[in-house]
Amino acid sequence: MALSSQTVLQFAPSPASLSSKVHPLVIFNICDCYVRRPDQAERVIGTLLGSVFPDGTVDVRNSYAVPHNESSDQVALDIDYHHNMLSSHLKVNPKEVIVGWFSTGFGVTGGSALIHEFYSREVPNPVHLTIDTAFRNGEASIKAFVSVSLSLGDQQLAAQFQEIPFDLRMLEAERVGFDILKTTSVDKLPNDLEGMEASMERLLALIDDVSKYVDDVVEDRIAPDNSIGRLISDIVASIPKVLPPAFDKLVNDSLQDQLLLLYLSSITRTQLSLAEKLNTAAQIL
Repeated sequence: MALSSQTVLQFAPSPASLSSKVHPLVIFNICDCYVRRPDQAERVIGTLLGSVFPDGTVDVRNSYAVPHNESSDQVALDIDYHHNMLSSHLKVNPKEVIVGWFSTGFGVTGGSALIHEFYSREVPNPVHLTIDTAFRNGEASIKAFVSVSLSLGDQQLAAQFQEIPFDLRMLEAERVGFDILKTTSVDKLPNDLEGMEASMERLLALIDDVSKYVDDVVEDRIAPDNSIGRLISDIVASIPKVLPPAFDKLVNDSLQDQLLLLYLSSITRTQLSLAEKLNTAAQIL
């Protein structure tokens, strides 16, 4: 007796190890493009550049916006602009390739499938990054997706966006800027000294938390955790043994170098301003 064949509706599996790592410069660039968008545009879309690690992690390091027009049933991309920008980026960073595309707004919209189909022709299995530029509840909702095909037998019917792990790793100086970016309104951006002060205050707070934990363990107020103890030991061992006079000299030398750069940049701006005024006066005369 022959077995009857059945047609099964199924999703094509996506790479299980696929994840995304985004540099904060990409987030800043996307938010800047959103602020500078045309008045009639509701959202901004663009290309993500970076590389793919052997373990499947997509490292997003750069981006640029692509002009587009979209309605309820169609999307039009400026493909020539996209290719020209890609060619310019490859001249500066030849190792960066297209890894996906981004869009502003909360989650995936109806036209995202059409745009994702275009980028699927540019690179296999592109990543779709969404950024909620409204910063609802004081937090930036940043998500990464890949497309999973829905097929009926051998016939592909549609595609579904599946969320993948997202990692946004920042240095402490970058975190200060990102925290300012999350605020809906600020009086002014912090200067270098204010940013350093905020970083030092956060570092001191973390040191106080570690010191309190160690004291609680020593006084038997809490149970010790071997994994935390090893981490603290590794951190203490990684601190270079520098004498206080040598440390003060190192800090002072670095501060003097920064002040010298500020002084030179101020002189350069003054010279450029004088040269522009002299050039303008010469053309008038």
